[in-house]
Amino acid sequence: MNPTRRTVNTLLAGLPLAAALPLAQAQATKKRLVLGMVLEPPGLDPTVAPAAAIGEIVHYNVLEGLTKIGMDGRVSPLLAESWTVSPDGKSYVFRLRRGVAFSDGAAFDAQAVKWSFERARADGSTNKAKKAVFDNIARITVENPQTVILTLANADATLPFRLGESSAVILHPASAATAAARPVGTGPYRVEDWKRGVSVTLAKWAGHRDAARVALERVVFRFINDPAAQVAALLAGDVDAMPRFAALQALPQLRADRRFVVEVGATAGKGILAVNHRRKPFDDVRVRRALTHAIDRRAFIAGAQEGLGTPIGSHFAPTDNGYVDLSGLYAYDPDKACALLKAAGVTTPLHVTLTLPPPPYARKGGEIVAAMLAKVGVVAKIENVEWAQWLSGAFKGQFDLTIINHVEPLDYATAYADPKYYFGYDSADFRRLVATHAASNDAREKARLWREIQHKLADDAVNVFLWNPAQVAVWRKGLRGLWTRSPIFANDLAAVSWGA
Repeated sequence: MNPTRRTVNTLLAGLPLAAALPLAQAQATKKRLVLGMVLEPPGLDPTVAPAAAIGEIVHYNVLEGLTKIGMDGRVSPLLAESWTVSPDGKSYVFRLRRGVAFSDGAAFDAQAVKWSFERARADGSTNKAKKAVFDNIARITVENPQTVILTLANADATLPFRLGESSAVILHPASAATAAARPVGTGPYRVEDWKRGVSVTLAKWAGHRDAARVALERVVFRFINDPAAQVAALLAGDVDAMPRFAALQALPQLRADRRFVVEVGATAGKGILAVNHRRKPFDDVRVRRALTHAIDRRAFIAGAQEGLGTPIGSHFAPTDNGYVDLSGLYAYDPDKACALLKAAGVTTPLHVTLTLPPPPYARKGGEIVAAMLAKVGVVAKIENVEWAQWLSGAFKGQFDLTIINHVEPLDYATAYADPKYYFGYDSADFRRLVATHAASNDAREKARLWREIQHKLADDAVNVFLWNPAQVAVWRKGLRGLWTRSPIFANDLAAVSWGA
């Protein structure tokens, strides 16, 4: 039996579901909320670091962008009241909302937008959307304090969506140097405290333009990456909700407990076994195809995700418009995997390291992947690392294989058109496809290129594309407004409240 599963079951056995456990403080006061998170972010500025956990805390809460992406994936105005697009799709005029201020009292205006976007596209910028979004902005013009014009090199119909992602939030220019620890934004909350390794606390900002509509006075994000501890915290009332619950084996018990609500929804995530192209023999497409044939995706989803998820065959999610299901391109076939390894001149056993970050999908899934690889002569030594270690190691290219969920929507250009990205895919043909797609204004051509982009990544077996994860949200009854789907990783706290 899996040790994590045994620990969780032991905890559940010792805590009868019908027991009258203490309610969380938030249930009593209706003004406080404790949310559980799997990963602690390395900082709190989403414009300079790639970790999606940053946006889970600050996006829409502390920091806002021109637009907002709702739980249904639709785009609506936020700091921009409205926008218009030129007929050629290369010029966007944004009319900014009046009466908006940063939480330090400074006024928000078009100059703050210009400064934030210039910073994002500057040489040396580490913004994860630099190549996909900001490098395409040829000019930023401030027409007046309430109007900013973005002139693009290539038309981009997705720009309003992109500007609703956490990478495009607007920072107070004077706060940028300290934004990683205490960002200053226009959102309804301010960062009150960060206890490293434990929690981040947000406090409602009374001066926010819509403060009267914000019900929660204080929200604590607690970091709990151990599945057993997640379950224990929920049962004990120490945590009110986990919007992205990871202890999936405990769902039957939580569903049976009348104190909780369990919802399963969609995400834009792409769970992959990432392969380091800079290390031999992974620079050989035959070896990468062998790895893909060696993995039974459905068995992985059943074993690591309790069956919650969908097999994928390229770096795209079923929620993406124009998605092509390529999951059948490399059927589970250990014999074919062995033949490909032999054809590539690989002597087995091939010893590699499988680096695993803390999320259960990686730790539990890593054991399953290692067992499957062993059947084709690839011996994977498991290396468990903490999140900060993964970001400073594997994410910097120091790995053989690793399992990770890419949660950002439409991140194919960021991940695959940049040879410096952590797994080192370097294809001039792919970059041409991406550039041609970006430059085209013809809907039919863009749709064709969209399909070709997906096929190219699959044909090159860039990584082992495993599954599109489901989102599992668990919360205490009476709580309202939590997201049950994640087109982006965010928690819109202004929409959350306790009911009667």
